[in-house]
Amino acid sequence: MGELHLGFEIVALVVLCAILLADLLLVIKRPHLPSMKECAGWIGFYVGLALVFAVVLFFVGGSKPSSEFLTGWLLEYSLSIDNLFVFILIMAKFGVPRKYQQEALMVGIIIALIARGLFILAGSVIIEHFVGVFYLFGLFLLYTAWKQAFGDEDDDAESPIMRLVRRVIPVSEEYDGNKIRTVVDGKKLFTPMLLVFITLGITDVMFALDSIPAIFGVTRNPFLVFTANIFALMGLRQLYFLLGGMLDRLAYLHYGIAAILGFIGVKLLIHAIHEAPLGFIPGFDTLAKIPEVPIWLSLSFIVVAMGVAIIASLVVARKKEGEEITPK
Repeated sequence: MGELHLGFEIVALVVLCAILLADLLLVIKRPHLPSMKECAGWIGFYVGLALVFAVVLFFVGGSKPSSEFLTGWLLEYSLSIDNLFVFILIMAKFGVPRKYQQEALMVGIIIALIARGLFILAGSVIIEHFVGVFYLFGLFLLYTAWKQAFGDEDDDAESPIMRLVRRVIPVSEEYDGNKIRTVVDGKKLFTPMLLVFITLGITDVMFALDSIPAIFGVTRNPFLVFTANIFALMGLRQLYFLLGGMLDRLAYLHYGIAAILGFIGVKLLIHAIHEAPLGFIPGFDTLAKIPEVPIWLSLSFIVVAMGVAIIASLVVARKKEGEEITPK
């Protein structure tokens, strides 16, 4: 076992896309600010669904696709938490009313799926014809890990693009509910919601550049890569509202994400050494003796790295709060 039937893959993708579509229609039909209980319930549902899918993969294809999916899902889920920081900044920057943030996030998730789907297809074709691309993937992830841990965040990075959009497209100053088009003084204009969608789309493409090479370090099966991304994005909207007030307390989260990206980068380089040896480099045969990183080790590292980063962040945050309360 280990191979998945095409019929199973098609049915699974249709079902998952139907679930996402139903979620989107619910948001459009009833825009509202979800309660903590509602968010927790949906997140639990989507996490449970991912675990059930892993069990189904085990019975359909064996332990290999099941473990690869589970590791890829946890990897993408970890990286998606980093997206939430940027989403919060975007919503605050454009002053999106809380009531309509769900719809904006859902559209952003749909854009993310389309972008990642295209990257996955392109990545699969490139890997099929040029396995040496894993060297580039590995080095890129190591660079991204360094930037994640020590780089400066530029919150205004997309401003030039947004200024260009504003010059080309007439945009109103105020929102009109959740509408994209409105009428102001008899003139048809786009609302700022369009700018939010564009910004989220650009952000999603940027994150895909990091996450897709990372998950190809776990599995080269396009179906598993795409389903792991779907499940990672499911519940991201609810996680945004559930953790929105906590993200500023997770001061060390980016170090955990950097560690994961760095680990996967090294894993990709080791894989490249085995799959595309550079025999013209003196002493390269010695590097080829380094064993490949097994899936169980990748899974364990992801769980431990995120766990340590989150626990350390909460401990330090609680300590600071205690120092602020304690009178000097």
